[in-house]
Amino acid sequence: MEMLLVALSGVLVGLVAGYVLLQFLTGRKMAEANSQARKIIENAEKEARAEKKELLLQGQEELQKQKRGMEQEIRSRENIVKKQEDRLQQKEERLEEKQERAAKKDSDLVDWEKRLAKSERELEKKEKQCQHILAEQEQKLQEISGLTAEEAKKSLFADIESKTRHEAARMIRQIEMEAKESADRKSREVLATAIQRYAGDHVSEYSVSAVELPSEDMKGRIIGREGRNIRSLEAATGVDFIVDDTPETVVISAHSPLRREKAKQVLERLIGDGRIHPARIEDVVKKVDKEMEVKLREKGEQATFDVGVHGIHPELVRLLGQLYYRTSFSQNVLHHSLEVSSLCGIMAAELKMDEKKAKRAGLLHDIGKAVDHEVEGPHAVIGADLAKKYNESKEIIHAIAAHHEDVQPASVLAVLVQAADSLSGARPGARKELLENYVKRLEDLENVAVNFKGVGKVFAIQAGRELRVMVDCNKVSEDETYTISRDIAKAVEEKLTYPGQIKVTCIREKRAVHYAK
Repeated sequence: MEMLLVALSGVLVGLVAGYVLLQFLTGRKMAEANSQARKIIENAEKEARAEKKELLLQGQEELQKQKRGMEQEIRSRENIVKKQEDRLQQKEERLEEKQERAAKKDSDLVDWEKRLAKSERELEKKEKQCQHILAEQEQKLQEISGLTAEEAKKSLFADIESKTRHEAARMIRQIEMEAKESADRKSREVLATAIQRYAGDHVSEYSVSAVELPSEDMKGRIIGREGRNIRSLEAATGVDFIVDDTPETVVISAHSPLRREKAKQVLERLIGDGRIHPARIEDVVKKVDKEMEVKLREKGEQATFDVGVHGIHPELVRLLGQLYYRTSFSQNVLHHSLEVSSLCGIMAAELKMDEKKAKRAGLLHDIGKAVDHEVEGPHAVIGADLAKKYNESKEIIHAIAAHHEDVQPASVLAVLVQAADSLSGARPGARKELLENYVKRLEDLENVAVNFKGVGKVFAIQAGRELRVMVDCNKVSEDETYTISRDIAKAVEEKLTYPGQIKVTCIREKRAVHYAK
């Protein structure tokens, strides 16, 4: 028991000693920590003061820099203001000078007005005197002549009218003949130069094409069982295939050269392939259609390259290529357009005009014929709408619209295109015309002139290029023949449509007839 008590007392003493030691150590550590904390705080305060001082120095430098910048800006603005003030001062001085001059002009104007008023009063006085003198003279003339003023005026005007009518007709004839001779001479020079410098071949187009066959047996395969192949061909291509007794030949007939060409290529490929049946025909037609689209663009691009015209819209280029398979009076329209373009360029160069613009207008003048079977209206108006749609210039649009006078020509370029179009269409061999149409055209030309007063006989000569009019010498005076020829020419212009120009020659013939008995 005593041992237990001794042990417990030892343990308690140890615990107390340990607790005391722990408190001592803890206090010592707390003192050290407090000491370190104070040092850290002191160091932080020192660093903060140093940073604050540095920031203050930087702020002062920035303020000095801003101050110097503001001072410079203020000085520059002061200079600008000073310059503006100087300019204002100069303007004020000039304004004062103008005001002085205006005041002087006002003073001069007042003086002029006074002098003018005085002159007007003197003029009125003299006018009254003149009227009085004229009245006295008129009274004396009436007494001498025995006619009133109105009767004398009518007699005088009638005499003057009768004398001046023939004189006016003679002067008009002389002036117009001189102007016409000069214009004709110059136009002949320009047209002759254009024709001489352009040499183009004329190839007439026909409405049929022939495809050669390797043998007569091929005709049966083209026709097919109960004619199914040839019906499929005609339905897919829109042309007529004529299989007759012509040896080893199939004739393709169509008014559209484009369809005829497509049908020819389709038939040639089917013959070369050997497989001819409706399904194969449809495949070949679709393939040829795609290839023809590419070919149309190539033809159009080649045409623009040939005449040196660039920047045309791709759709217009395609339509140009389509003109290669379009004819007018058996003349290939694309060849005709190329020829018109070249003639326009030559004439524009002679007249010192824009040659490229003239060539462009000539190339596009018949572009409406590419779609005139799809759109209603004259091809010139359709072409002008297409050119407007694809952003051509106003001058080009007007030249296209006016080349057949669907619109009145209002520019030299439009007249050039008209002239070149007429030259290309009227050259020998360029176009064909049916005999019936030719005879009717000559009859219409003669009928225009035969109804004029004093006209005896009318003859259309030189294939309708000249109209000879014979007038009665007893009904028509020499000066009136000129007036009649001019009126007939105007009537022809209004009533007929024709390429180029028609010369109207009026002949007044007097015959003396005697009989020997």
